[in-house]
Amino acid sequence: RTKENTGLICTVLLLGQLKPLSPEEALEEHLVLESIAWPKTPPLPSPLSLNNTSDPAHSTFTILPRKRGEQWYIGDKLEVMIKMYDFQGHPKKSGGDVLLARLHNLTLGAGAAGHITDYLNGTYSAVFSLLWEGSAQVQVILVHPSEAVTELRRMNKEEPDRIFFKSQFRSSLFTRTTTCNVCLRPTEQPVCNYTDLHTGEPWFCYKPTNLSCNARISNYNGGYKKNLTTMEKLFQSSGESKPSGYYYQGVWRALDGSTVQQFNTSSAITQCLKGKVVHMYGDSTMRQWFEYLNASLPDLKEFNLHSPKSIGPLMALDYANNIFVTHRAHGPPLRTVNVPSMELHYIANELDNVVGGSNTVVVFGIWAHFDNFPIEFYIRRLMSIRRAVVRLLSRAPGTVVVIRTGNPKSFTPSGAFVNSDWYTFQRLKALRAVFKGFNVHLVDAWEMVLAHHLPHNMHPQPPIIKNMINVLLSYICPQKVG
Repeated sequence: RTKENTGLICTVLLLGQLKPLSPEEALEEHLVLESIAWPKTPPLPSPLSLNNTSDPAHSTFTILPRKRGEQWYIGDKLEVMIKMYDFQGHPKKSGGDVLLARLHNLTLGAGAAGHITDYLNGTYSAVFSLLWEGSAQVQVILVHPSEAVTELRRMNKEEPDRIFFKSQFRSSLFTRTTTCNVCLRPTEQPVCNYTDLHTGEPWFCYKPTNLSCNARISNYNGGYKKNLTTMEKLFQSSGESKPSGYYYQGVWRALDGSTVQQFNTSSAITQCLKGKVVHMYGDSTMRQWFEYLNASLPDLKEFNLHSPKSIGPLMALDYANNIFVTHRAHGPPLRTVNVPSMELHYIANELDNVVGGSNTVVVFGIWAHFDNFPIEFYIRRLMSIRRAVVRLLSRAPGTVVVIRTGNPKSFTPSGAFVNSDWYTFQRLKALRAVFKGFNVHLVDAWEMVLAHHLPHNMHPQPPIIKNMINVLLSYICPQKVG
């Protein structure tokens, strides 16, 4: 559907313009927002000064001794108390800092993420399950001071369009380019409405002069507004629930009772995927999985569909073993090179075209491209996908559905404005809440990156990807009991 609109089109800030939610969905959205609520953070001083913000150099953490000074044993809980101080050496009196914690032993290739508790008074605790024999080191990372969270919240509310997109429109006479987004600021320029009729996912472009909305041919990443000020100081690298698993000897081990098998050879992977159709949807971190399988299986041959690598569709076939693997990027917002607009497909619509069954695997990961928008927009996208998952499992109950979560990553100070780990962590919690209790499997990329000794990266390095694929394949081919 395309039509021309005038006036204010800001579907994120005016949520009433989104596809209306049923009373049950509206209640669920409210409960999800409550479940991921972050502590209140302090207002920013004006003029900006770092003096009262959290400083890792002054802050401390202490490993609490075991009761009666006894020896630690596997299965015990190790607790670390963290005390935050500002740049003047004064203790912080409020919570809201973004902290990560890891227990690791590089020699053993062992690592586990800690669970952080915020006591809202400048004191935190990190609790670790002791899961291997031998020594371990504790690492606590201040990702952002609480004052930075204040600014991150403000930007997603007031500047959700700080990342913007472009579309080309073409006729036989000329080509025009305009700005597109989930949310457009009001101007005198008319607006084209490309909201998806089936899912209700919003998308708008300013209408080019003397061209129809139907003349849109492509979409690409337009960039981001570089309006950073001294606020950038808050996002400089500041230092370094029950866990889902841990590493030992470089191998990820699950803690939910399931067994993560090791698929160390191409024949082992082939045997698991024999006769399977695997559909992968999402962003470039999801495409890594497609590329890993394509590189690991010599008989899996990729078709050259002459489609953009960044969005697909990508397809690979092992004819002899009847293995078919596909990948397609999720729909807007998606920061990509110039691609045909008709190739931007929403995951929910794709799932409705999957036949499904016991030999079908559906995998998706959707997170990084939603960081700069208000969380409600992401929750509604997940709910739309979940409805499609429910329809798929209703008509084909044997279908295996696997979700890859977001992961910690490195970022520059300016990059924190659009891809902060705090944004990702909030979306991770929302995803868990939306799919809780449903017949889907999670690959906890957040903990698998956090617990590993390798540096955080938007695109995790090969040893981590290998472990993720082992978890995926263990869901597809669970170990037979007895």
